[in-house]
Amino acid sequence: MLDVTKFQGVFPAFYACYDEQGEISAERTQALAKHLLAKGVKGLYVGGSSGECIYQSVEDRKKTLENVMKAVGGKLTVIAHVACNNTKDSRELAAHAEGQGVDAIAAIPPIYFHLPEYAIAKYWNDISAAAPHTPFIIYNIPQLAGTALTLPLYRTMLKNPMVIGVKNSSMATQDIQMFKAEGGEGHIVMNGPDEQFISGRVIGADGGIGGTYAVMPELFLRMNELLAQGNIAAARKVQNAADSIIYKMCSAHGNMYAVIKEILRINEHLDIGSVRAPLTELVPEDRPVVEEAARMIRDAIHDNGMGGLKER
Repeated sequence: MLDVTKFQGVFPAFYACYDEQGEISAERTQALAKHLLAKGVKGLYVGGSSGECIYQSVEDRKKTLENVMKAVGGKLTVIAHVACNNTKDSRELAAHAEGQGVDAIAAIPPIYFHLPEYAIAKYWNDISAAAPHTPFIIYNIPQLAGTALTLPLYRTMLKNPMVIGVKNSSMATQDIQMFKAEGGEGHIVMNGPDEQFISGRVIGADGGIGGTYAVMPELFLRMNELLAQGNIAAARKVQNAADSIIYKMCSAHGNMYAVIKEILRINEHLDIGSVRAPLTELVPEDRPVVEEAARMIRDAIHDNGMGGLKER
């Protein structure tokens, strides 16, 4: 039976790390992975939305995963998102991820064309077959993929013994409970929406995977600790602080990940480049938003008893 403890806790969704020419940087990728390892997170989710996967080549994504695995040296649980918008490339990435020794692979459904559920199931099972010894996690993000994971489709996928659960990024928190009940003992559900970390955990999620965790891991680790203590009121306070930061970051003109990467420069002296077009870079008008969000993170860390980041 699956050791679910490997998937319990805080899993930052890993960011794409670029050099000055906008290509994947091995050095910066390793630096970010080591940074998050030092922060004490449970694992990393590599190659998903936060990793700008749909704007990258197969080779880009292989390079990122290889350098993450090299940097963490087996000390973190690594989930590799391997879906591309075709089966061939997805299977190539799945086989590569298994060869790298990841703990699980994950995949969204194909996007653009609205495929019938039997075709989506075949796509996922074909990907899983390319990594036959690696657990498979379904990534449910209907607001972006255009396809929702239904219970009938999930039941079909559970016939595949390598399917271990769901990363649920639907905004309906009760979906976590639904998938948790359907999967049963030995299956996992990971909370997706960062703004719902504590509510997702309380309703049954084993852990959380989120796109803002890596810019403020202290806050999500603190929520995780408080939930383990049963201190919901204190966890809610931290969640509210994190949500305010997320709303501030989303108020910029540039893409949220461009904002996050600039905050990492300010708060952590960590340069991982910008974002890849057509994602929008920062504009000068975004500077006050970035600086305010960076300050909010430092203050929230300090106010919630986690020491403090000094402005650099």
